[in-house]
Amino acid sequence: MKTATLLAERLRSHRLTAPTKTVADAAHHMLAVQSQDFTAGRWALAVRTRGEPRMSDVDRAFDGGILVRAWPMRGTLHTLPARDLGWVLSVTAARQRQQAAGRHRDLGIDDDMVALAVRALTPALHDGGRTRAEIFEILEGVGIDPTGQRGLHLLFVLTIDGLICQGPVVAREGMTREQRFVLVDDHIRDHARPDDPLAELFVRYITGHGPAGVADFAWWSGLTLGQSREAAVRAAGRVDEVAEGLFVAIERPRRAPGAASVLALGAFDEYYLSYADRTTVCAPEHLATVGPGKNGMVRATLVEDGRVIGCWMHATASRGVPPEYFAAPADADAAMASLARFERFTES
Repeated sequence: MKTATLLAERLRSHRLTAPTKTVADAAHHMLAVQSQDFTAGRWALAVRTRGEPRMSDVDRAFDGGILVRAWPMRGTLHTLPARDLGWVLSVTAARQRQQAAGRHRDLGIDDDMVALAVRALTPALHDGGRTRAEIFEILEGVGIDPTGQRGLHLLFVLTIDGLICQGPVVAREGMTREQRFVLVDDHIRDHARPDDPLAELFVRYITGHGPAGVADFAWWSGLTLGQSREAAVRAAGRVDEVAEGLFVAIERPRRAPGAASVLALGAFDEYYLSYADRTTVCAPEHLATVGPGKNGMVRATLVEDGRVIGCWMHATASRGVPPEYFAAPADADAAMASLARFERFTES
């Protein structure tokens, strides 16, 4: 497949040139968007939605139990539809436990500590949940030291065990970056149950990210190459193989008339991050600048006609700080318009 065609198809699959009607539709289409930066995770849904969605629109979906944030894959926070959390974890939780086992031994996290945390937290999380700081106070009260990332890793364990997730957004003035941890049984009222969750995960990845291959799926899902090959085999007939080892969805969204040529994508955006090889969308000499860096950060990017042309910062977008361009945009006005749309998103 020619590079220009591949980029155009990925932009469609990501709903960046074929936006959805609502942020909930965008979340369903993408299945999971990386969200350790909560602002970026919310913007990832808004930038894939038509019109002028606001941060408050995304927050209402969290408050209403439509969206949750959790660790569904790679030990990394993602936003996903609440109804999909359970079946995704049925595929990915075992692999995540295996990958985290050494770190948990170092932290002293064992079955007894997890059981103690469950007994302490379960009654406390009813009636709206608790913030992370409040949870850590509860853990301290039963003799569990949450420092040194022990508390955070316990939250991870309880999430992949299916007990908790992050739901309602903490109300405060300005741009809030915090959610309450809630019990899954209290917060999620509807659970999807696909017949073959492994095949479903592959199909949903290709739907939101194709054209892509097995190695890309393995990187994104955190599963082994063997598991990923099995997923592709079991998904046969539900995706199209358009070239050897390269898959697309059978039904693809139509490109919207007048789709923006330049897009301001947030930190850790799926369009850049969710492939084994990122040189298709970003020149090799700029990969180190975008990330992931040594600290794991991935910068917000400006993308023109499917290629990364520079970086920008969420915090300075509203202050008129110019982007860091790798190459001058062909349409400078479109670049500024894309940043202005992010500014409007954060206004309410």
